[in-house]
Amino acid sequence: MSADAAQEPILKITGLVKSFGPIRALRGVDFELRRGEIHALAGENGAGKSTLMNVIDGILAPDSGTIELDGQVVTIKSPAMAQKLGIGFVHQEIALCPDVSVAENIFMATTNSSRAPLMNYAALQARAADILRRLGDIDPAAMVRTLSISQQQLVEIAKALTLDCRVLILDEPTAALTEREAKVLFEIMHKLAAQGISIIYITHRMAEIFANCDRVTVFRDGQYITTMNVAETSPGAVVSAMVGRVIDELYPVKQRPEDRSDEIILDVRALTEASRFRDISFALSKGEILGLAGLIGAGRSEIVKGICRLEGEVTGEVRLAGRLLALRHHGDSIAEGLVYLSEDRKGDGLFLDMSIASNVSALRLRQVASAAGIIDDGREAAQAQRLGARLNLKYGHVGQPVSALSGGNQQKVAIAKMLSVDPKVIFLDEPTRGVDVGAKAEIHRIIRDLASRGVGVVVISSELPELIGVCDRVLVIREGRIAGEVSGEDMTEDRIIYLASVGNDQQQVA
Repeated sequence: MSADAAQEPILKITGLVKSFGPIRALRGVDFELRRGEIHALAGENGAGKSTLMNVIDGILAPDSGTIELDGQVVTIKSPAMAQKLGIGFVHQEIALCPDVSVAENIFMATTNSSRAPLMNYAALQARAADILRRLGDIDPAAMVRTLSISQQQLVEIAKALTLDCRVLILDEPTAALTEREAKVLFEIMHKLAAQGISIIYITHRMAEIFANCDRVTVFRDGQYITTMNVAETSPGAVVSAMVGRVIDELYPVKQRPEDRSDEIILDVRALTEASRFRDISFALSKGEILGLAGLIGAGRSEIVKGICRLEGEVTGEVRLAGRLLALRHHGDSIAEGLVYLSEDRKGDGLFLDMSIASNVSALRLRQVASAAGIIDDGREAAQAQRLGARLNLKYGHVGQPVSALSGGNQQKVAIAKMLSVDPKVIFLDEPTRGVDVGAKAEIHRIIRDLASRGVGVVVISSELPELIGVCDRVLVIREGRIAGEVSGEDMTEDRIIYLASVGNDQQQVA
């Protein structure tokens, strides 16, 4: 491709407007995507990124403005039409059919359009295996419901790769991926771009933008703000354009060594679940934030769910402030003050169609109920308002559905739900997944505030910079065991990755 051809836009948006009642989601937006480029789209939740992508994909119809594809004005009336025009869209929210196979999900569009009376499952699985081999170790015959969230995300990406795309939209594709899986995705993106495919890459992760993208366009409050060449700008400049202000500290100040307490809040000994983890022992001190790192499948979430008795037949000891706990099921865990915030806030953490107030009170309804066991709406609302204020929750009223909130505010509601039971220890699994940089900074401050108030905090994250920035100490999990511990100057990405993938040399010898 010539340099001039590469500069030509394959997709050009001019003056796009979209309103939902009185709310103007897009305000005369302009956007231009060049051939064979990886173009990042940045902005806080609610900035208009998803609305614009939904218009390009034919999910939403614009109120006004034009879309040009290859120099021709087009009207995209449906996702099927977008696919025919060569536009592929990998959504942030996973939309797979859980009760059919991986292969059937990948080729669902072509299968639906086929006139063959019978399906050749062997051929379908062979074709799927060829695509999946580029992404990860996933059985094409497996039922989707048996896959982890990260594996399901890879299946979504595999679906897009089967399309004859000219424009590929990736919305937070690495949110559920490990570092290794994300690296594979980036390699595929660069190969596609070299073949002339244009990629719109939506992410809140600055490191991904600066490592992989050619240009970055920033939206704020439904408006186009600026487009910058990645090689000629900085993460700070992009963040400032996104939020309209300077975010000085993404991570709060850590606990000073001289302030560390000898008081042990949580003491776990020889925790074992035969098929997933074994001999897990660690202690959590008052005021400390402990991180759990490791590759997907290493057992991080499973260990925490085992402690909280959410999954599995677990043996071993769990002591809270020196007292041995008798935990039989998750209700016992909540009653003792051990709470778990799921990595899948929309699937397991929240009731999206219910109100903010109802979500916050869901773990312990008796706190907001009358003596007769009837929910007191006033008490429920007051609890939500009190915890919402503590977390700087942005909302209209506590009776509005959680689905109406941004990703960051949804996560705050999920945290408020945990705080409603006055927890002694809170386990946060991927606490900032899918939230924008401003909300991330707020959630990081909330986590540090919880620790400073004496709550035991354990953070699981696939983002190594987050673990290093937020945690005082990190345990690295490998194949269901603790491979090592890092803190202080030893807490580096290289060291964590080494322990996660190779393990502790001494442990391997033993």
